[in-house]
Amino acid sequence: MSQHNVINQGNVTINRDKNGISTITFYHPLSNSLPGKILQQLATTITDEGQNPETKIIILKSAGGRAFCAGASFDELISINDIETGKKFFSGFANVINAARKCPKLIIGRVQGKAVGGGVGMASAVDYCFATKHAAVKLSELAVGIGPFVVGPAVERKIGTSAMSQLAINATKWYSAEWAREKGLYADVFDTIEEMDDAIDSLAQKLSSSNPEAMRLLKQIFWEGTKNWDTLLAERAEMSGKLVLSDFSKNAINAFKKK
Repeated sequence: MSQHNVINQGNVTINRDKNGISTITFYHPLSNSLPGKILQQLATTITDEGQNPETKIIILKSAGGRAFCAGASFDELISINDIETGKKFFSGFANVINAARKCPKLIIGRVQGKAVGGGVGMASAVDYCFATKHAAVKLSELAVGIGPFVVGPAVERKIGTSAMSQLAINATKWYSAEWAREKGLYADVFDTIEEMDDAIDSLAQKLSSSNPEAMRLLKQIFWEGTKNWDTLLAERAEMSGKLVLSDFSKNAINAFKKK
């Protein structure tokens, strides 16, 4: 097992078993809300595992029993004072989504709890996603004066414009795990983490003995039409980076902080 630590700022760990099933786990003590350094580490780790000949299948998960991912770090968000910092901040999840998209290995997602913002983006960027009944979703960006621009392409591709627009417009509402399953974000929803982990293990074992070249080609087909995403997500990050500097957003963020 290898581990990349950022002091007091969470970590990313990798564990690869003898069958080539590589589990990437991210963690941050604040409900798995991820600072830029962890997002960069996560993107790099997904890319590296995708290129590793020993890795046949990837499982992406977070540590802890509650939130899967509460999005990007709110502390970093409120400290943005210029466009370059803003663009860099919003590029964090863009890089993770792009790393998952380009990874030649199939990625199974494990969503044990609530997913917000970038967390919904991550669940959309994996190739097959399992969840528990506690894995409600929310795109809260509009509530702080911005919008889910960076995660939008991944979410829309997965669940369609109608469902994505519901999430984006009703930004303070939690949508249930069952709603997310009906829309196609989750392949299956389980009552307990144990049941979910059994299903993940079963699928991962089957895939680890499947034809790697067939899986690589399948993944290419799934992601057809997304070659412009490097540029698209950079443009989306800049949109959010500009918006977050506006008086409207600054006031909305401060009001949100006081809640």
